[in-house]
Amino acid sequence: VRGSCVPREEGRGDGMGPLGRSGVVLLTYVLAALELTCLFMQFSIMPYLSRRLGLDSVAFGYQQTVFGVLQLLGGPVFGRFADQHGARAAFTLSFLASSALYLLLAAACIPALPGVALLFASRLPGALMHTLPAAQMVIADLSTPEERPAALGRLGLCFGVGLIFGSLLGGTLSSSCGIQCPVIVALVVTLLGALLSVTCIPASTKGASVHAQTTLPGKPKASVFDLKAITRLLLQPGVLPVFLVKVICGLPIGLFMVMFSIISMDFFRLEAAQAGYLMSFFGVLQMVIQGLVIGRLSSHFSEGALLRASVLVFSVVGLAMALMANVFHFCLLMPGLVFSLCALNVVTDSMLTKAVSTSDTGTMLGLCASVQPLTRTLGPTLGGLLYRSFGVPVFGHVQFAVNFIVLLVLWKQPVPRKMDRAQ
Repeated sequence: VRGSCVPREEGRGDGMGPLGRSGVVLLTYVLAALELTCLFMQFSIMPYLSRRLGLDSVAFGYQQTVFGVLQLLGGPVFGRFADQHGARAAFTLSFLASSALYLLLAAACIPALPGVALLFASRLPGALMHTLPAAQMVIADLSTPEERPAALGRLGLCFGVGLIFGSLLGGTLSSSCGIQCPVIVALVVTLLGALLSVTCIPASTKGASVHAQTTLPGKPKASVFDLKAITRLLLQPGVLPVFLVKVICGLPIGLFMVMFSIISMDFFRLEAAQAGYLMSFFGVLQMVIQGLVIGRLSSHFSEGALLRASVLVFSVVGLAMALMANVFHFCLLMPGLVFSLCALNVVTDSMLTKAVSTSDTGTMLGLCASVQPLTRTLGPTLGGLLYRSFGVPVFGHVQFAVNFIVLLVLWKQPVPRKMDRAQ
């Protein structure tokens, strides 16, 4: 069709269609920003919608846990689907799942319908809402190993945009137009994202890499739900140690962030608006550090050095968190905290995608994407137990101890400076 963005057989030799490689990368960043904006719009209204439907804090925690478990289970499966069916199918599936979630949420806002049942049902499509891993797969496929940390780091700009504008729009629209307004806007935006995915994203980005692998003739394609094929990636050389560093070092700060809403009220004594300003500051820091700083550092230092630096800063920040007494102290620690978090995520994602073949980057990133839902699943119970028993300083103590031990292991057995793709 004339004027369509769908890639054609003829045209550009890179297989990226009329948009070209740079155009596809730019569109990928835009789609990720749109999805994250809608996601944070949803997060901003969920407590108020739950309260309007008569749910207490325990029931609200249950639906949060259900969402985390579904994303935890769906991440690796979605990644394998993306590897087998391509970027276009992955983006489209994720945006359609998001549309289904927002449609169910919009229905839950209608008084004549069973709101609580629809609210819990809206968590189900969350298993397939993985636009960010899909974007990471495209960026990894279309970037050289040297460019990859900086290219993946720019997704931090998308996250910051989503955090700032999503939270702002969610609060503004719900206050001025009703609680269902942000949900309807998110529904329209995700449907637009699905349309852009179908028309402008190439069917596959795997062929863009010289390392792309092809399926052997006569060999049947493995199932999307093949758990052996998914866990096989973790047993490849150099993968499991880096993945364990990602999980172990990210768990303590993940527990703190899960409990942050309670800590901001009880320990920092912040009002809702003040807590929102603090999260906006966090989003701006992440935009600057992940979008600009990490890319520059990756061109001057090896990934192994950046990984050790992130763990070292995590340890120092953890020790300082154990001593902080007010929100001003926390604001002073936030740049170091955000640097460690961004460097850990970007560097480990880059190293892990280099350690596997191009045909498995989606599955690998799906496994990486399951780390955060794992924290959201364990966090409310484990974090709440630690907070009630020992108070806020325990999060700093745990973060310092865990990261210091990991740092000693990394210094004794350093990560290889360059992890070549498996052939």
